[in-house]
Amino acid sequence: MPLLTLTSDIGNQDYLVGAVKAQLLQVNPTFTLIDISHNIPPFNYPQAAYVCRSAFNSFPEFSYHLIMVNLFEIKPDYILLAFHKNQYYLCADNGLLTMILEEKPELVIGIPLDKNVFRNTLHCADIMGKTVNRLINGESIQTIGIPDIAYIEKNALKPLLGDSWIEGQIIFIDNFENVIVNINREQFEEQRKGRSFKIIFKRDEVIDRISESYADVHESEKLALFNSAGYLEIAINKGNAAGLFGLKGFSEKKNKGSGMSSSRLFYETVRIYFE
Repeated sequence: MPLLTLTSDIGNQDYLVGAVKAQLLQVNPTFTLIDISHNIPPFNYPQAAYVCRSAFNSFPEFSYHLIMVNLFEIKPDYILLAFHKNQYYLCADNGLLTMILEEKPELVIGIPLDKNVFRNTLHCADIMGKTVNRLINGESIQTIGIPDIAYIEKNALKPLLGDSWIEGQIIFIDNFENVIVNINREQFEEQRKGRSFKIIFKRDEVIDRISESYADVHESEKLALFNSAGYLEIAINKGNAAGLFGLKGFSEKKNKGSGMSSSRLFYETVRIYFE
């Protein structure tokens, strides 16, 4: 049974997620559908990339990842089908693909949408489902659509680096208000070079060690650890770090333009100093 993941910014307030699943099951009732998230904030590419990348890394080879995030930033004429490291990705041509992969995909095909129907979310789901069905029935990816199509590329949000520091952006706040920063363990250790460190946020909040779990500190104490996806997390044991410290997630949309105040930027970043 083919494994299809679903990620979207649709939300769960109305009928649309259920209708998308019904559309896919009409194409092939044997599809196994797995929800990643339908609560991606609209237009928040860094958060969408983090959620997708962190989830997709756990899936078996030759899974199909349907990413229905910001489908209509521009009027769509086709859906992108990418094959990369033995995984399939279907998404809009909006730059999110390269942000998720953090590199150019090995192969990208354009799957045309039907010009004779209203190109809405359900039509996109139908085209994605039919594309997966053609692949699992043995059709070559090279013959399914437009090969080597030009597509929009956006760079993943990377931490800033200095000789004695690394600065990351808050890319996600989870259900417990733990704060996720776009610094992974490999980047941290490479920049650290064995030195001691201080994680500083909200001007005067400091953490100087990495914990293995929340239980490493007393209740209501702050801590830093690397989460299951390998990213730096600021948390409070049985507390709400984001709310207590006034930390906010980075948003590409609200950070466009030069009118952003320095105080707002500060609360979206975490800096680590090495000594």
